[in-house]
Amino acid sequence: MIRPEWNDVLRSRLSRLLGALLLLAAIGGAATVEQGVIDYRAALARHGGQLVDLGASALPQAGQAGYLARVSGVPRVVELPHDTEFNQRRDTPLLIRHVEMFQWREMRFGGNTDYEMDWVDEPVDASRFAHPAGHANPGRFPVASHRFEAGRVQLGGFALDPVLLHALPGIERVAPDMTSLPANLAASFSLHDGYLVTSARPGQPRLGDLRVSWEEVPLQPVTVVARMDGDHLVPAKDAGDGKGYVLEVGERSLLDLFPDLPEPPRWIYLWRVLAVLLASAGAYLVLSGQRGVRRDVPLSLAVGALVVSAAATVLWLGSDTVPMLCWLLVALCSVLATIWYLRHRRAMPWGQG
Repeated sequence: MIRPEWNDVLRSRLSRLLGALLLLAAIGGAATVEQGVIDYRAALARHGGQLVDLGASALPQAGQAGYLARVSGVPRVVELPHDTEFNQRRDTPLLIRHVEMFQWREMRFGGNTDYEMDWVDEPVDASRFAHPAGHANPGRFPVASHRFEAGRVQLGGFALDPVLLHALPGIERVAPDMTSLPANLAASFSLHDGYLVTSARPGQPRLGDLRVSWEEVPLQPVTVVARMDGDHLVPAKDAGDGKGYVLEVGERSLLDLFPDLPEPPRWIYLWRVLAVLLASAGAYLVLSGQRGVRRDVPLSLAVGALVVSAAATVLWLGSDTVPMLCWLLVALCSVLATIWYLRHRRAMPWGQG
């Protein structure tokens, strides 16, 4: 027959064993959550830092400056680009003017040299030809090719940095608006196959004739990941990939844009609270066998918070100072609370067991 005092000893040991297992499970759970956050942040750091997934119709919010943001939608041109010389405006982020001149070109095939006239987008120096006589070119263009950026292009509530404007994909040729041409240019140029040409006979250009055309970047759905700087999206200069932004056509998820990213941690704070509660339950079972502290819930909560915060502090060492200091503060508060409680528990009704 087992003596009653042996039953008490057995129950006490089983309680402590179960409590120790709960404490280990709480530490393991807390470590899993924090390591997941650490790994996710490390992956994000390779692309520029912490990221906020704003999606479509995103607006700047306080406290998000410096974070990366994923923003999607169709860009909206607020201030249209303007080619002032030809008075051309387009609803596009980027308008490109191309100017070509009908000039002599030198072509060499093996030991043979031949010459023909064609449209070329830069002055050709005929003095460098093997046979320059009879192949002189006019020289400098009277009007130059140029790129015209929109004054402001927005994606959601954010203005796009010029670097992002230049990264917008796609290009398509557009016909000029003849009704907007200044009078002097309207008298010099005519429209032929989508080009403005100075040729008297557009189908038979002569040496020195000009041909002007325009291309634009089309407005289409895009997804951008870049750093928030007030109400602007800019490249992250300190990104580990050396680029600092991602821009792709269509609606793209973070995993589409960054295949190397692990799954983002979910319900982080809930899991942290559950880890503290699990550690507190373990501490309660361990401490319940101690004389004078049986059923001591406040002390168990303080010890549980101390165990979890100490484990989290160790994990964040060398990874990120801010979370490490936050967890260290929780650990210190738990220590102070434990010390204060142990000194005053005799005066508390629940401290009498």
